[in-house]
Amino acid sequence: MITMEHVCKSYKVAKRDAGFKEACKSLFCREYETIQALSDVSFTIRDGEMVGYIGPNGAGKSSTIKILSGILTPDSGTCDVNGRVPWKDRIRHVKEIGVVFGQRTQLWWDVPVIDSFALLKDIYSIPEEIYQANKEELTRRLSLSELLRTPTRQLSLGQRMRCEIAASLLHSPKVLFLDEPTIGLDAVSKLAVRDFILRQNELHGTTVILTTHDMQDIEALTKRIILIGKGKILMDGTLEDIRKSGENMDETVATLYHSYGI
Repeated sequence: MITMEHVCKSYKVAKRDAGFKEACKSLFCREYETIQALSDVSFTIRDGEMVGYIGPNGAGKSSTIKILSGILTPDSGTCDVNGRVPWKDRIRHVKEIGVVFGQRTQLWWDVPVIDSFALLKDIYSIPEEIYQANKEELTRRLSLSELLRTPTRQLSLGQRMRCEIAASLLHSPKVLFLDEPTIGLDAVSKLAVRDFILRQNELHGTTVILTTHDMQDIEALTKRIILIGKGKILMDGTLEDIRKSGENMDETVATLYHSYGI
């Protein structure tokens, strides 16, 4: 069970005008602007549920994922993931979650993928029997047998993302956070990743929170969506709640964003 109640998070961002004079001035008198990333965010996600967490750029999606995964501490509010407060009990918390950031990597760039897997095994203290069983299952289901001996830097984006997803699941997490997992992937790779995520949920009951701008991912994987904009939860419902006849999902969501002024 995942619960967020009245969570707020803000950032201080340095601002200055262009030019050498302004650059020198900022060394001694820096101006800051406070950005409210999250404002009174509350929701509950049940065990085994797959939820699409959508919103425009800068809406607060990644900040939410970082708080849920224990990377960030909120300014106020409470958060509970399977009975733990993520930022207060990080070591035990990370053993029960998997996180995939589409634009970041947890694989070491210059070594073969299998070496990264072995290092993650030690980081998460995965028993040898469980590690071998999970590695074999993930290798088979994600078609990684030809990739494990290849350095990460020599993989295509689609190949790397399949390896990233496998890396996030080696320790059998109960919750999987996917932040833009199919960004930049070709059609074949997208279908493979979507199919795997569905099977992971069906076979292991993994709870999945998916943030993406690709509405085909949302349609294929989730039944419930949470819409966030300007740091606030604007809607929590099903695809049918927002779908309009004669419009594809991209058009529907664009209309929805416009109606909320985001």
